[in-house]
Amino acid sequence: MTEDAFTVGIVGAGPVGLAAAIAARRLGLEARVWDRGPLCASITAYPVNMAFFTTNELLEIGDHPMVSLGPKATRREALDYYRKVAERERLDVVTHTEVTRILPDAPGFSVMTKGRAGERSTRCAAVVVATGYYHRPRLLGVPGEELPHVSHYYTEAHPFWRRRVVIVGAGNSAAEAALELWRAGADVTMLVRGSQVRDTVKYWVRPDLENRLREGSIRALFGARVERITPAAVYYGSGGAAGELAADAVLLLTGFVADATLVREAGGTVRADGSVVLADATFETTVPGLYVVGSAGYGERTGEVFIENGRAHAQAAISHIAGRLAGR
Repeated sequence: MTEDAFTVGIVGAGPVGLAAAIAARRLGLEARVWDRGPLCASITAYPVNMAFFTTNELLEIGDHPMVSLGPKATRREALDYYRKVAERERLDVVTHTEVTRILPDAPGFSVMTKGRAGERSTRCAAVVVATGYYHRPRLLGVPGEELPHVSHYYTEAHPFWRRRVVIVGAGNSAAEAALELWRAGADVTMLVRGSQVRDTVKYWVRPDLENRLREGSIRALFGARVERITPAAVYYGSGGAAGELAADAVLLLTGFVADATLVREAGGTVRADGSVVLADATFETTVPGLYVVGSAGYGERTGEVFIENGRAHAQAAISHIAGRLAGR
């Protein structure tokens, strides 16, 4: 079934996708945004007590000020902010509807979607992909990774009270989860491939974690690799020796990788590391009229793009679309 046509189709209703929709609206371009989950789905998966590392002004979109009780917005405050911005800007956002294919169909594209209303096709003169990366965890590829007590996401500590938790990873997510779980009464052990906690861990979190490790409140095994997971334990290798950790829950907080499947299937060029070949100034792919903004185009290099620079990508892409259409 074919719906009405739009000038711009935007895939992903996170902050960067919303920034693209606002830019399009202000340039007089009709835009529709789709997301397979709720508005700002990635943020809904963040820990419930999380505060952003980024300051409020760098999280803002559409010149709408973000106000928070503390110096930096919490997860709850950010979700409230982005909902209100979407309402105030009267953005056309369709949630819980997945974009399954982007088909080049000159002089534009057919965007194939699947939601509660069934499968649909929407004509768009240009398409902007802003899907982020948080829906695709970096898998370890070990037996047992799919077990029900294993997760690549951490939301809150309460359910883990008096439970033995093994955390794999030593970045920000792993460090903050370890501290919060320990304070909630969990027995926490970290398995870390490297020789130390990552240098990128937030400056106020790192000393707290290192102090807990030093006093033995939280245990850490450095230079360790997970080999398999069973319902009762995590088996690992370290320095040629094998080990076993009893575990009631396992958190594989090893990061994420952006998924370029939609772009690749549309004909865009994707590098071996999963990053998309983009024009530097416009973020257009090798398919004319198809753009990728934010971290969605960076494959394994997700640490290079955040909301603050992703929103600039969105502005550049929409400006290019508007200029091209005006020229035509």
